[in-house]
Formats: sequence, structure tokens, C-alpha cells
Amino acid sequence: MTDSSRLAHLRLVKSRDLGVSRREETIVNTNSTRRAALWLLIIPYIGLLWVPFYNFHDPVVFGFPFFYWYQLAWVPITAFLTWIAYRSTRHDD
Repeated sequence: MTDSSRLAHLRLVKSRDLGVSRREETIVNTNSTRRAALWLLIIPYIGLLWVPFYNFHDPVVFGFPFFYWYQLAWVPITAFLTWIAYRSTRHDD
């Protein structure tokens, strides 16, 4: 038995001792990653929820008051975060 196969066997035995199969370990890791990715979708909601936080005129960028460009900046940020969440949760079945 080579060192790498012995190590793989020890890992499998350790998993069996805990009563958890490799497939279950993978599913648990995948689900926690998916859940974390879905939490990204809350960021734009929080960033735009409290209007008094960004209800200002200054600073002005390209003639747009802060109130408008702050909201406009969230459009690509939200799209990017949605893309990350989608890529993390989609199934390649």
C-alpha cells in the first residue's frame, strides 16, 4: 500500500468512525457555501434601506448629487453580488 492510498484509507476510516460519509461531508460543505453566498444578497438591501444615510447633496459626481449616484452605484454592485450568489447556488445537473 502506497503512502497516498494509506492516507486516503485513513481518511475514509476516520469518516466512518464519525458516522459521516464523504458524500455527506461534501453536501454539508456545499450547503454552507451556498448559504453564505445567499447572504450576499442582503448587502444591497441594507445599503439602500436607510435613506437618511445617503440623503445628502454633496459630494457631487459628474453633476449628480450624492443621493442619486449612491443609488446608481448600487446597480452594478447588486448585479455582481447576484451573479456570485447565482454561480454559488446553481446546480450543474
